[in-house]
Amino acid sequence: MHFKVHPDDSGQRLDIFLAGKLENVTRSAVQRWIAQDRVLVAGEPRKAKYLVQPGEDISADPLPPEPSEVVPEAIPLQILYQDSHLLVVDKPSGMVVHPGAGNPRGTLANALVHYFQQISRRETIRPGIVHRLDKQTSGLLVVAKREWVHDFLSRQFSSRKVEKQYLALVYKRMSRQKGEIRVPLGRHPTARTKISTHSQRLKETHTEYRVLRSYRHFSYLQVTPHTGRTHQIRVHLAHLGHAVVGDEVYGSRQLPQLKNPVLASAITNLGRHFLHASQLAFTHPESKKRISFESLLPSQLAELLDSLE
Repeated sequence: MHFKVHPDDSGQRLDIFLAGKLENVTRSAVQRWIAQDRVLVAGEPRKAKYLVQPGEDISADPLPPEPSEVVPEAIPLQILYQDSHLLVVDKPSGMVVHPGAGNPRGTLANALVHYFQQISRRETIRPGIVHRLDKQTSGLLVVAKREWVHDFLSRQFSSRKVEKQYLALVYKRMSRQKGEIRVPLGRHPTARTKISTHSQRLKETHTEYRVLRSYRHFSYLQVTPHTGRTHQIRVHLAHLGHAVVGDEVYGSRQLPQLKNPVLASAITNLGRHFLHASQLAFTHPESKKRISFESLLPSQLAELLDSLE
């Protein structure tokens, strides 16, 4: 959809301008489009607070509509810890965190509203969910049961006081045993579901890695993200030339380079990428004590590692 700024609209914030032109679209929805570079002013992405000028051409590529409510579903959950304030879940690969376009059912959110009547409803479509993992990434997630707990945990994530560690198997032997990646990331300029190092709107990112084990064609890593951008670990490692094994989005070019057909078949048959959120630590909202959790590597990933020995 396209709009031209009339002189009467001059000086309005971009998000207010668009929300005023669209029926049944909230300002917060428009802000989500802007954050994902789906709104362009004269072909360039701008911030929500940008003040529009007469004659400017504004284009918007809306996000697909989300379901209006989460349908409760009796989906089994592996709960590692829970109290009256929060719970920690070990999410399996293949489970989407919350409903969205193409995934209206079968999500973690659907399971949460089925099992827990007392759950934070700060965001209706994401009940209790403070942070996310990609569909194919397994591992630890903390869920808030109360709204004030949701706010408390969210502040810890935004101030980078939550400690997260991941286990990843990547293609090729790494030349360094440890390192840091500080390459800014943003939405891909044309493929909206992908993240890129060449976006027009880049954001600060920081990832550390350490090699736990080296193989002939692979490296097994412990990865610590200090920022929480979408697909951050996967894009950072692919940027180094060591894409996550099984990652069909950012590592599809590296699988065909394997000369071992048995290994290539095993990776293809995984049906997921080799990335697991193994450790999580944060301050409890009530006791104010630091609590930490660990999730063991899923059996299918452990078996692949064993096959590399």
